[in-house]
Amino acid sequence: MMMASAAPAPEEPILLRQDTNGIARLTLNRPQQRNALSVALMAALIDELAAIAADPSVKVVVLAANGTAFCAGHDLKEMRAHPGRPFYETLFRQCSALMQAIVRLPQPVIARVHGIATAAGCQLVASCDLAVAADSTRFATPGVNIGLFCSTPMVALSRNVNRKQAMEMLLLGEMIDAARAMDFGLINRAVPEAQLDPATEAMARAIAAKSPLTLKIGKEAFYRQVELDLDQAYDYASRVMTENMLARDAEEGIDAFLQKRAPVWQGR
Repeated sequence: MMMASAAPAPEEPILLRQDTNGIARLTLNRPQQRNALSVALMAALIDELAAIAADPSVKVVVLAANGTAFCAGHDLKEMRAHPGRPFYETLFRQCSALMQAIVRLPQPVIARVHGIATAAGCQLVASCDLAVAADSTRFATPGVNIGLFCSTPMVALSRNVNRKQAMEMLLLGEMIDAARAMDFGLINRAVPEAQLDPATEAMARAIAAKSPLTLKIGKEAFYRQVELDLDQAYDYASRVMTENMLARDAEEGIDAFLQKRAPVWQGR
């Protein structure tokens, strides 16, 4: 008598989401590929970020990863399996859309980084608003070593570190450690690996306690003003502060401060 073969185990999702107390944790879940940014993974991230943008219950996002690496960059095997201009143009447009979706997300995004973050993985870290890394983490934009300059990672990198440091990473393609990445301004904090989750969680909880409207206003204003001339930046920021001052949460926050009580945010 022949026995029926067991059904194949369902594949794990390539992106996981867990929401707790206003914090949405997105976890890259391609550990065998060191969480390389495949077309499917980038599409999943873009879709989930769009859902989060429309979800008022989410105050802050933590971007994490399973396995031994945060993200090793683009999926080179996938790229070589689809040679030709149409695929490459679509791929890099998709990657650019993902990075801009992070910047334009109303909620702040914290990268929780471990292992390595290289090429587009380093770009992912640079695109997040904040980054906490294990002190054993290494970072690089190593495309120059394989004949593919990290031109799209360069956009995010050059907006987070100064020119000489960005060019050093881009031209040498060498790994830098977490301490140096913090000196460069690529990450905010480097902590012992055992403290990575508590440190990231503490930062996320502190942000989640703020007015969601204020966070949205401030994040958008930061990225807009930084590209303006000084006088234009002040004109724009003054208009933003005026509108912010008219918001209910600003009134509540100021009244709570004066009355020495905790504010009750309404998100308006």
